[in-house]
Amino acid sequence: MRKFTLKYGKEEMSFSIPSEQLLHEIVGKEYPPISDIPGAVRQALAKPIDAPPLAELVRPGETVAIAVSDITRAWQQMPLVLPEVIATLNKAGVPDSNITIIIAVGGHRKNTEEEFVQLCGKEIYDRIKIVNHDAFDADNMVYLGKTSTGTEVSINKIAADADRLILTGGIIYHYMAGFGGGRKSIIPGISSIKTIRQNHLWGLGREVGAGSNPNAASRKTLGNELHEDMMEIAGFVKPDFIVNMVPTPEGKFGGVFAGNWVSAWKEGCKLVDQLYGVEIDSLADIVITTAGGFPKDINLYQTGKTMDNAYYAVKKGGVVVLLSECADIYEPEEFSRWFKYDDKVSMEKALRADFGIPGWVALKEVECSNHATYIMITRAENAEFVRKTGMIPTTSIEEALKIAREKCGVAKPTYTVMPQGANTLPILR
Repeated sequence: MRKFTLKYGKEEMSFSIPSEQLLHEIVGKEYPPISDIPGAVRQALAKPIDAPPLAELVRPGETVAIAVSDITRAWQQMPLVLPEVIATLNKAGVPDSNITIIIAVGGHRKNTEEEFVQLCGKEIYDRIKIVNHDAFDADNMVYLGKTSTGTEVSINKIAADADRLILTGGIIYHYMAGFGGGRKSIIPGISSIKTIRQNHLWGLGREVGAGSNPNAASRKTLGNELHEDMMEIAGFVKPDFIVNMVPTPEGKFGGVFAGNWVSAWKEGCKLVDQLYGVEIDSLADIVITTAGGFPKDINLYQTGKTMDNAYYAVKKGGVVVLLSECADIYEPEEFSRWFKYDDKVSMEKALRADFGIPGWVALKEVECSNHATYIMITRAENAEFVRKTGMIPTTSIEEALKIAREKCGVAKPTYTVMPQGANTLPILR
């Protein structure tokens, strides 16, 4: 028997499966983590990619806006990055009073003061003004024009009015935009809800009934209409500088990529491919995966990324066992309301009429459940809602595996285990 231990919330769950039935253990590639993170950040700021050093880019007395991802991206560990960025700005003549951190929540809920501390660090929280972006506050948006496909671009007024705009964040695979990071700090990060909805309509196929757009997928940028529109939107904004990290499979810093908002981001994407694109020889009867523990499994909305990655490892009609505690399962409310529809087509029609990113995620989760049986290990109180998504709720790994063996219809099923399900992308040879 082969034993595995997977993350669940702030705890772990263990199980064993027969070694001869294990097809793949899908994990990111081993990569030496950065030991001196502040030093690596300083070096990246001083020797950026296709851009002047940050200290030479800014001028004394300028105003600077810094976009920081919200609490669902706390894994980016910006408290290790922001002090170096702000120290560099200070030395260049930009005082703390001229700096504003914008929490780039996109269409997510506003973050709390306590979450500001978690995202930025206590030292930065005490020194620098921090505000939530509000995508629904039309009065505090600046209109910049239309993209070639007609998306009306409006962004946060603080960011638009600042002399310099710096984007921070992390790069991993993204199941709609191809990759996270880079331009995503702009759209959806600090864009108006109208801009977000118009752009994200590219996440759907051209006709009613087509479901999600197959071009809007993990790792795919070329021909991904949604990503290409995002790049145009960010082109209107012209961010001055980015600082993006790429995590190792263990959650450490694998690389810091700073400089030009396009080329520095693309260099980071190359490392993501190197670490998280995992080739597999065949699809499994049963896939066992985890969203990665807290905060990656804080809600079902975030868990959708893991569901989608598992989709690429399981046979059609197979079974996925998914560990996701979902302490905040109904958040955002905009997500949970989409499960009031009885079937996928009704949900899709409503989504086309009033597009929202959470609705697209809900549609993708339903599509996953139509492809394979998804069994979700979660809190007992989440059971009723989990059933609405088309998944089978359980509270233990033992019960989940028992159901999986019954549902897969194979006497001796093959297994694939994905301990880093939110990040690793199975690529069938």
